[in-house]
Amino acid sequence: MATVSLPANVSVMLLDIEGTTTPITFVKDILFPYIKEHIEDYLSTHWEEDECKQDVQLLKKQAEQDVREHRACRVHSPDQTVHTDEEKAIREVVDNVLWQMAADRKTTALKQLQGHMWRAAYMSGKIKGELYQDVVPAIRRWRQQGLKVYIYSSGSVEAQKLLFGYSVEGDLLELFDGHFDTNIGLKVESKSYQRIAERIGCPPEEILFLTDVTREANAAVEVGMNVVVVVRPGNAELAEEERSHYRLISSFSLLQATSSS
Repeated sequence: MATVSLPANVSVMLLDIEGTTTPITFVKDILFPYIKEHIEDYLSTHWEEDECKQDVQLLKKQAEQDVREHRACRVHSPDQTVHTDEEKAIREVVDNVLWQMAADRKTTALKQLQGHMWRAAYMSGKIKGELYQDVVPAIRRWRQQGLKVYIYSSGSVEAQKLLFGYSVEGDLLELFDGHFDTNIGLKVESKSYQRIAERIGCPPEEILFLTDVTREANAAVEVGMNVVVVVRPGNAELAEEERSHYRLISSFSLLQATSSS
């Protein structure tokens, strides 16, 4: 692919994670299986702790919302009040989590619990965050040229910080000016990108969003953000119309920032 020049007015880089900075296989083959394999043991161990209680309560609220919106949920709402049968209550939470994961849902409730589980795995060294080799050198180059760098992912802010804080290249958190997750809004909704621009404190036109998902790209473009779609091995194939509509890169090294001097 040809080199893509960064628009001269851009002062902020906004990066997606899965399929953009990090291989999709890391999420699908390492992070998600870890949750499925350890969810029941994790809940049994931490069930009476305040953090776990808060996670379960958030899942319950999400399940109640799903019922009101007539979503096809095969399981009962998680209920932590069933102290007379703790195993049953835990099983209901497990079933709910697995159902959401099978449906590839991005709810804040699910992402919060996952983030807490991954924290233990990262801190123990069982998991290390994976990055494409071109990512860190590019981010360092952008920062040297005066650009700010933010992350926007459906994974919780805590999960994002764990991935970059316990990465295969060490602690990289100093490279980022901030993090956003679905608490700011869904990634396919344009208002989420408007909120991000407001939170950063600059016009959307001064932000360049890098993502591998064209629905997210469309939402960002609607509010005036610049967008480049990242094409990595294993990412979803783009339709010809999508390939012709957006600027594409297969490596961050192909995105050349304009010198601020």
